[in-house]
Amino acid sequence: MTDPSPASAARSGGRAARRAARARALPDHLRAIRPGLPGGTYTPLTAPEVTRIHHAALEALERIGLADAPPSGVAYLTAAGCIQGDDGRIRFPRAVVEDALARANRSVTLCSRDGKTDLDLTGTRVHYGTAGAAVSMVDVDGRSYRDSTVQDLHDAARICDQLDNIHFVQRPMVCRDIADNRELDINTIYAACAGTFKHVGTSFCEPGFVVDGLALLHMIAGGEAAWRARPFVSNSNCFVVPPMKFATESCEVMERCIQGGMPVLLLSAGMAGATAPSTIAGAIVQAVAECLAGLVYVNAVAPGHPAVFGTWPFGLDLRTGAMSIGSGEQALLTAGCAQMHRFYDLPGGAAAGASDAKLPDMQAGWEQMCSNVTAGLAGVNMIYEAAGMHASLLGFCHESLILGDDLIGQALRCVRGIEVTDETLALDQMAEVCLGGSGHYLGTDQTLQRMQSDYVYPALGDRSSPKEWVERDRPDLIAQATARKDAILATPAAARFPPKLDAAIRACFPIHLAR
Repeated sequence: MTDPSPASAARSGGRAARRAARARALPDHLRAIRPGLPGGTYTPLTAPEVTRIHHAALEALERIGLADAPPSGVAYLTAAGCIQGDDGRIRFPRAVVEDALARANRSVTLCSRDGKTDLDLTGTRVHYGTAGAAVSMVDVDGRSYRDSTVQDLHDAARICDQLDNIHFVQRPMVCRDIADNRELDINTIYAACAGTFKHVGTSFCEPGFVVDGLALLHMIAGGEAAWRARPFVSNSNCFVVPPMKFATESCEVMERCIQGGMPVLLLSAGMAGATAPSTIAGAIVQAVAECLAGLVYVNAVAPGHPAVFGTWPFGLDLRTGAMSIGSGEQALLTAGCAQMHRFYDLPGGAAAGASDAKLPDMQAGWEQMCSNVTAGLAGVNMIYEAAGMHASLLGFCHESLILGDDLIGQALRCVRGIEVTDETLALDQMAEVCLGGSGHYLGTDQTLQRMQSDYVYPALGDRSSPKEWVERDRPDLIAQATARKDAILATPAAARFPPKLDAAIRACFPIHLAR
């Protein structure tokens, strides 16, 4: 065997160095995918159609208005220029809506607890996370459902903290082992924040419970000033009961959250054909009108308060009345809403990635990918319910959450799109390979250099040949997800509170989660 030439030795050394570099984590700006990639390339609505939806929403607010505002809301809204009619409904003159749009906060950042995973919601930056408030857990081994618990919520937060493509943790399930609603709200915050540093979304059952939630958050943050400087929990607020009615108690919750410095998600969740018009365009109009009303409300309480324009219209199977959250219609509803967020240049959120399937199976895969990809391509800032959610929001699955991380990775690669530059057009590579080169691109410097920056590799998805698959004892995807879940939960949560703080919290509040 002859010694390698100096040139080949240099090439070999360079490749070895690149392989060593690939073994280390890439900085964010060199990764193939990352939180906040800009979307917006998918536009199912034309510009004139977007304008028509906008004007229809304004007409609905001016002519129909919303009923059932609480007395405090009536005071805020009428002071802002809204009109309460003899029928009690609050109507919104166009100038009032336009004034709220002018004052709205367009530079919202949702903070993480440690400052490492903050979410910049400007433009069309895309983030995926959980949500849904399911009442059951999916047991993949027994192929059954059971009541969800505070431990399940804590475990979901711990798993999310370890998944790169889950960017925030809004409460994905209800702690059904806690009967008292005040204790439920407190323990929801505790269980989620003790499991993850990422931004957390939560809800409150009654206005009076907000003060306790804020007191807990002040303790976690290290004081009220620290909390107000970096609020790491937002309020998911169903401030409307579609069609076109305010949810009285939720509005009072929203007011108190705003006063306490907590960002709010203005969530309008009508069901097309039931509580919203059956047409996709009509459902979007109503959702936009309701969220514009919410925007006026928020800015009447506190101009410029951080709020997410949460148009969440859901699809319905009109044959049965069952939710069809995994449908193509749902994907279009969400994408159309994203265009309205962009039209107003407002931070926006919508639902995608949930499934009607009862288990993480093929149906779940196609339903979850369909709406996750379209939502990302449409440029939704906050994509809620993106992983783990089954049975039309009734069931949550830890294994599906882990598999969803892989799925969202592929969705994010679609969001990133195709870069066309002198380098990526690759004419020099073609000449090198074809004119006296090896005749293929495997192992070339350019291929090796871009292996990680251009390509996303699944953590659990199987790309082996059938022969290799057999040799590896036919690995099962669900079993692998369970193994990863067990490995994550076997390690103490990095986000857990220091012992002294935890003891102080438990002394003040009835915490149900075991130590």
